[in-house]
Amino acid sequence: MQRLLRPVDAAWLAAFRFLYGIALAISMWRLVEYGWVERFFVRPRFFFKYWGFEWVTPLSGPTMQALLWTLVALALCVALGFAYRVTVWAFSLGLIYIQLIDVSTYLNHYYLAGLLALLLAVSPAGRVWSVDEWLKRHFLRQQPARAELVSTAWLYLFRFQVGVVYVFAGLAKLQSDWLLHGQPLRIWLGASVDLPGLGALFSQTWAPLLLSWAGFLFDTTIVGFLLWPRTRPFAYVVVLVFHTMTRLLFPIGMFPVIMSISALMFFSPSWPRSLLARLRLGHWVPVKSAQPGASHPRWAGPLVALGALYCAVQLALPLRYLAYGGNVLWHEQGMRFSWRVMVRAKGGGTTFVVYSPRANRTFHVPPSDYLNRFQEAEMSSQPDLILQLARHIQRDFAARGYGQVEVRADSKVGLNGRRSVPMIDPTIDLTRVADGLARARYILPAPEQPPRHTRAVL
Repeated sequence: MQRLLRPVDAAWLAAFRFLYGIALAISMWRLVEYGWVERFFVRPRFFFKYWGFEWVTPLSGPTMQALLWTLVALALCVALGFAYRVTVWAFSLGLIYIQLIDVSTYLNHYYLAGLLALLLAVSPAGRVWSVDEWLKRHFLRQQPARAELVSTAWLYLFRFQVGVVYVFAGLAKLQSDWLLHGQPLRIWLGASVDLPGLGALFSQTWAPLLLSWAGFLFDTTIVGFLLWPRTRPFAYVVVLVFHTMTRLLFPIGMFPVIMSISALMFFSPSWPRSLLARLRLGHWVPVKSAQPGASHPRWAGPLVALGALYCAVQLALPLRYLAYGGNVLWHEQGMRFSWRVMVRAKGGGTTFVVYSPRANRTFHVPPSDYLNRFQEAEMSSQPDLILQLARHIQRDFAARGYGQVEVRADSKVGLNGRRSVPMIDPTIDLTRVADGLARARYILPAPEQPPRHTRAVL
């Protein structure tokens, strides 16, 4: 306990707050600038819901636009530490809200951004190098109540969060598709053979397997190299090269930026001061050493216990797939919130077969009657989304006077280059399937044949 409560320089936390706020301001701006607010949150006629959050609905078009611009401003306030406690919580809740609107827009990097926002919200990140502290000193003539120190527990907690992402991303690659067949990299790199310089490499049959192993070794070892002071500078260069390459090759948004920023936490807590000193800007932030005698709040014990509980949850969520058995890349139960980054490529199509006993008629309903192209592509490979749309179709047909209908799914999906096979049991009426945390019996077993060495999903 004493080691966790030992004070360290808070400069690392202030630097992360600033870099995170700038990165998320850019991310929120991109949502508006690229028209994604309209595409993902305004135009869709139907939204897939997270279990337990069915009550979350999108705002109107102009209001959604205003919300995103507000999040841009709030992210900048977080970066500067202005009205920090208010702005960081407002930003955190707004970011989580837009993620809960539609399951089909789930991305690992937005999930990570949300977790980091919550950690910043409960941390003392606004205590150092913030507009709030500057205003207190220069206008209210107040001296800082506390030194620019934080407990080591905060450093460990943030490092743990970043480490969990890397380690579980690596463990997710510990499977035959990735390590023996180079899939799905073989599929994706086939679309990059025209890239200047590296295109010739990607066209080689051995390249996907080599890069798959490189990605596996990077994810599973980089945390250890970042923790070891002797290898830390070299490891961070590898981090920058790795995430730059992934950003150039794959459309994964701000994830490489967030991970590159977050990896700075593994350096000495005073690294920002050292950097500013080398840039001859140290007079702006004079070095303040940690004082062993610094006091700790009476509730330090319960706070450490809450931090331990948070860590336990972050370990349990990626491991929950073990309770379901089978291939998680196929049945998707335990897929989200588990840091399985880019380990599966699924493509296929789904048609719903609706039978109305009242009308004694059978209808073949394409998902495009309810979804846009992006939603349809996501739904066709994720069984729980297929189940949600089936229930929506049931309600729609009932509202149109067809009574209680039966809805079945004709769904064929190809996983990591395999031929498309049925994923949903076509004999099961999905309107009678209960959605929840239990093992989904309406999903057929995953194909056992190995993936083909192909550059396209057929």
